[in-house]
Amino acid sequence: MATQNQLDFEGIERQSLVDFTEKAYLDYSMYVILDRALPHIGDGLKPVQRRIVYAMSELGLSAASKPKKSARTVGDVLGKFHPHGDSACYEAMVHMAQSFSYRYTLIDGQGNWGSPDDPKSFAAMRYTEAKLTGYASTLLAELGAGTVDWVPNFDGTLQEPTLLPAQLPNLLLNGAMGIAVGMSTDVPPHNLNEVASALIRLLDKPETTLRGLMSHIKGPDFPTGGEIISPKEEITEIYKTGNGTLRVRATWEREGQDIVVTGLPYQASGSKVLEQIAAQMRAKKLPMVEDLRDESDHENPTRLVISLRSNKVDDDGLMSHLCASTDLERTQRINLNVIGLNGRPAVRNLKELLTEWLVFRRATVRRRLEFRRDHVQERLHVLDGLLVAYLNIDKVIKIIREEDEPRPVLMKRFKISEIQAEAILNLRLRNLAKLEEMKIRGEQDELNAELDELLKFLKSKAKLTKLIREEISEAADKFGDARRTLIVERDAAQVMSETELVPSEPVTIVLSARGWARAAKGHEIDPRTLSYKSGDEYACSALGRSNQQAVFIDSNGRAYSLQAHSLPSARGQGDPLTGRFKPADGARFCGVMAGDPEQWWLVASDAGYGFFVQPGEVYSRVKAGKAMLRVPEGGTALGPITVPGEEFPEETLVAAVGSEGHLLVFLSEELPEMARGKGIKILGVPTKKYKAGEEHMVAVALLQPDQNLIVHCGARKMTLKSGEIEQRYLGERGRRGAKLPRNYRKVDRLEPEVKQG
Repeated sequence: MATQNQLDFEGIERQSLVDFTEKAYLDYSMYVILDRALPHIGDGLKPVQRRIVYAMSELGLSAASKPKKSARTVGDVLGKFHPHGDSACYEAMVHMAQSFSYRYTLIDGQGNWGSPDDPKSFAAMRYTEAKLTGYASTLLAELGAGTVDWVPNFDGTLQEPTLLPAQLPNLLLNGAMGIAVGMSTDVPPHNLNEVASALIRLLDKPETTLRGLMSHIKGPDFPTGGEIISPKEEITEIYKTGNGTLRVRATWEREGQDIVVTGLPYQASGSKVLEQIAAQMRAKKLPMVEDLRDESDHENPTRLVISLRSNKVDDDGLMSHLCASTDLERTQRINLNVIGLNGRPAVRNLKELLTEWLVFRRATVRRRLEFRRDHVQERLHVLDGLLVAYLNIDKVIKIIREEDEPRPVLMKRFKISEIQAEAILNLRLRNLAKLEEMKIRGEQDELNAELDELLKFLKSKAKLTKLIREEISEAADKFGDARRTLIVERDAAQVMSETELVPSEPVTIVLSARGWARAAKGHEIDPRTLSYKSGDEYACSALGRSNQQAVFIDSNGRAYSLQAHSLPSARGQGDPLTGRFKPADGARFCGVMAGDPEQWWLVASDAGYGFFVQPGEVYSRVKAGKAMLRVPEGGTALGPITVPGEEFPEETLVAAVGSEGHLLVFLSEELPEMARGKGIKILGVPTKKYKAGEEHMVAVALLQPDQNLIVHCGARKMTLKSGEIEQRYLGERGRRGAKLPRNYRKVDRLEPEVKQG
């Protein structure tokens, strides 16, 4: 029987799975936070960005040099400092070269480096070339002056800087974005002149408050322009807490019949904005816009032209709508989470950022001065030794010629150091001339004067502060520019109502007897001539406009509204209203109102009651409709009648006819104006007969005193002259009325005669 192998754990550390996974996740989190995602407050760069800039400086790609292939730079970065993917490295390099991504670009790229519409549309690294910009010198100028610490690279063959000695707070100037494990950062870019001014204020008066600093730094300054429309209080709160959101809106101007967008919110795409506007145009939601053009070019990075149909268009209202419905207005998230001088990530407010960066800058300048001081002192030490040699030239030459090991002899004879002795031994014969001695003494004088100045700066905090202030001011004068993003407090953008967005065209709303509805263009169409489904026929119609609402009334007196433009064309046979609304069982649609929401209509029930109502009072988005006319049980609502004109003519008449042929005409002023209810009695229909189903009101009409009335009785009709109406049928509201002639008592409808001419 084979023996089982026993596992030997000698020399192996045992650890619980919980502890191991916790430590592994924590190590990974800290790696992502410190070495990948978050920028450092000192130079404002992430490790990959820092390594790219440093590698380019090592390649000699300064602003004054010729550019080299980007692949060369990426190769150096990956091979020497950053052993990660080439695509991610190149993308980071591209980002620093995009003028629409960086407020002050670090890389000057030649070739296709992407566009605001598609930042990732850049060409492959084998095609593009790059070098550093002049602004990048503010990060590199002091690199060789002992200003920063150096660490071995990933394989220990080279040294790389832990930070770059930034002369300006690049973190605030160019901003940063990153997502780490459990945290993220969103630092917006700012204007160099404003930040420099705030730094100088803080140097002069360290007790300056946040509001004092904000008198210099008004807010972020994005490379693509636009305008920050958030209230000042919100901006102050963001800088106070270190996080929040800003609303950034596009800038535009009117040029004749065009609206020209000249600046976009940060990271907004002009082509996407045009697509969003075009989509609304295709949906016929922007009738006032005729055309769109993108006229952006090198001289005008953003120039989007919106051509209007008329000079009378309310451009402020239109742009407010577009800002609310497209990327012409965006919310910019801000989270000032960065790695501080203590190596820990934390959210800082504006003053803390500026103060901590000044601590970094003060330490950097002090290290630079100390480095130069040490260098000057070392050189003076060497010069002292050389001067000894010139004063004793013959003895020095004799020792060198006669001694096998002249260095210790020189050190002992002239009491000089090993460094001085080595410098003497390295002298060339041509440098033994008398003129060379004068040069040494001159250099000594210059270095001693410089040393005195250096010591003054190092010993005096005030002088050091003054030097820092002067250097910040000098850098601002060299690289500063005007603010691009305006700060203007504006009201929130408002989406236009559907009524304002739809073209205002005349339409005729047609309702069939079975409740099918459609909209025909124009007011001249005769709805009776349209085709209807088998067994269906014309019921009623109303004249309105496409940007208005149509109100349908069912037999129970409930009102249902929808946008007129949403109805199908009259070329077809329409759509059933039961597909749009949810009327009660047994209810049928019997009338329609359209036109101005303040237009008056007469509504009535077959019980002989009614009132005047405005459509705007009964608009409803509820599918079950809105109660308008109270109808008795078993009764039905009649089709509504529109009042001609905007206001009631003083002597408008109401005509009402019953099923037994009783016609009553009275003044319309006797009827009330209501929003809902039963109304008051129009025609005297006996209650018992109505409940028994023996008699009811058939129809109503509105006419003028001099207007004739056509009475339709099936295929027959008769015309009542205005004089006859006044003599025979005019009476008090609510009366029974006078009977029509014997053969014209079964009335279908009443129609005011329209005078020709």
